[in-house]
Amino acid sequence: MKTQNIADTISKPRPTATDGMPRKELLNLALGGLAKMFNPQKQMFCYRAVRNGHGMVCQGHSLRSTLISLLGLHRAEQAGLESPIDIQSTLALWLARVDEIDSIGDLGLLLWLCAQAAPEQLEHLLESITLEDVHFRYRDARSGLTTELSWFQTGLHYSINALNPGPVSVSRMLHKTYGMIRQNYGEQGIFGHQNRDGLRGKTRARFGCFADQVYPIYAFAKYAALYNSIEAQGIALRCARTICRLQGANGQWWWHYDSSKGGIWGRYPAFSVHQDAMAPMALFAIQDATQIDFSEPIEKGLAWIAGSNELGASLVDHRAQAIWRNISPAKYKLYSDRL
Repeated sequence: MKTQNIADTISKPRPTATDGMPRKELLNLALGGLAKMFNPQKQMFCYRAVRNGHGMVCQGHSLRSTLISLLGLHRAEQAGLESPIDIQSTLALWLARVDEIDSIGDLGLLLWLCAQAAPEQLEHLLESITLEDVHFRYRDARSGLTTELSWFQTGLHYSINALNPGPVSVSRMLHKTYGMIRQNYGEQGIFGHQNRDGLRGKTRARFGCFADQVYPIYAFAKYAALYNSIEAQGIALRCARTICRLQGANGQWWWHYDSSKGGIWGRYPAFSVHQDAMAPMALFAIQDATQIDFSEPIEKGLAWIAGSNELGASLVDHRAQAIWRNISPAKYKLYSDRL
């Protein structure tokens, strides 16, 4: 179970009960699970928790998981719940250590979190980073990674909203980042994983994971609303409709997609975070932008968590305060079920 699988339960825009649980009970399960995965000495969440004979054991630490979890906890506080973690003190630590960040994706998550949870600190954060060369500074930016650039674009979007509108450099960088992500769109309703530069780009750019679809849907829907962009809205809507068309019979949101054909490249593992967080987050965003109802595929995906899945069992573990990470058939080979 990765940290995100618990954080997702409280970070999607409109939490929905699953497994027959009332919404509040499910949210309390998520809050309790996150509390156990936080290391107060490091001020970070662990990368994942695994079960052994002695219970749940935390493994590793992740800044990315920490920022995502804090975003979820902030939403919980906005909904009137009490966070088990002091969001402001942990955020303040990472604002002071921004020079240690080595990913444009993580920088985007920090901007996103700061704009939401501590907007009074946002101008100082922006002054401490050099936006003009940010796309050259980080390896994931140079590779044009779709998910990471989408996090950065979303962070810039919320920064503009918080500063109303803030420095011109922020909006200029937002437009540039949008253009970089736009280049990864395959015109068949699917985003590739990265740009086509270099040997890795030539071999990997064509195939995008599920995150490479949902985060640009979210970012493009926000961009469309901010700048009244028909193009951004159209791309986000087509991508949303494509992944819904490809959704599994039991509501599965699949793992890898082919941007050249607009089809599935690899189905498994099927991840719970896709079902109860990432898909609802993206589909609610494009639903708000277009007034097109996506409630049916969202509910179908949530039902997969609750037991309408390959195992016929709920992935919500009340005793462990966990939502288990994924389902994958035995000896499944990646990319073995290409279309």
